[in-house]
Amino acid sequence: MHELDVPILDVFVSGLIFEDLVLGLPTAPRPGTEVWATESHESPGGIANFAVALARLGLRTGMAAVFGADDLGDRVWRRLVDDEGIDLTLSRRLAGWQTPLTVALAYDNDRALVTRGSSPLLSADELVTTLPTARAVAAHIGPWPNEWLAKAKAAGSVVFADVGWDPSEQWDPAVLDQLEHCDVFLPNADEAMAYTRTTSPGDALEALAEQVPLVVVSKGADGAEALDARTGERVAVPAYPVSAADTTGAGDVFAAGFIAATLWELPLEQRLRFAALTAALSVTRLGGADAAPRWEDLAAWQAAHPEDHHLQALISANSGR
Repeated sequence: MHELDVPILDVFVSGLIFEDLVLGLPTAPRPGTEVWATESHESPGGIANFAVALARLGLRTGMAAVFGADDLGDRVWRRLVDDEGIDLTLSRRLAGWQTPLTVALAYDNDRALVTRGSSPLLSADELVTTLPTARAVAAHIGPWPNEWLAKAKAAGSVVFADVGWDPSEQWDPAVLDQLEHCDVFLPNADEAMAYTRTTSPGDALEALAEQVPLVVVSKGADGAEALDARTGERVAVPAYPVSAADTTGAGDVFAAGFIAATLWELPLEQRLRFAALTAALSVTRLGGADAAPRWEDLAAWQAAHPEDHHLQALISANSGR
């Protein structure tokens, strides 16, 4: 691929792509019983949660991911390009490989996931052979190489990292070695404590701040907390109270909100509040990527909560997008 074919972006992301089927359930299923879903929704998932949330906030977004040359892969590809305007120049369709399918069972204000699929045939390093010019890059780190992050940092991009569920539940601390190439790390509280072998989100935050300049830990209904290791600034914000229909992808939407607010050069507390609000609005609907809010959703929330002035100017300035 010629370098001129690669676009100039605000944010470039790379990771695993899924098709998510979310089933809203009145109660958890038990062996030998049948539970009827009260509602359902299909949505792109995985790293698409990041990409869609960023694009809906008006950022020029590109993505490198492997798609199966199958019906699911074609469907997800078209939705990301046609409906969300995401650049897939560095993504690949591969014959003989199935796009992973995740079934999310949403009940009791949480969800459980069941995934059918296998590891992609190409790594992020094999996909990202030519780095696009991007103000920021974001990826899910894990027990796989991400050397392209070091190249992105050397090229001047701000590097954001998240981490996902470890199916082995071993939480190998060696995964955190990749933070050497990152500027911001955005795990949830359970992930942060598991990888650092700590027993509280606050302790995990402090441990991670020894490895990366800025750590942001999302704590679900308990809000979020951030620590800037360079300045010592530590900020905590409460969660926005909402009725949760589905928490699938909420952590990714939270991270996307924080990335966007960072590129807008907002103070740390406002970045944290904006991320918390985008995540809160996303859990009120089924789906990960599809539930990511648009500016009109944020404006509607602000209109319904005029007493909350923390983000009023930001939302008002962008409500016409």
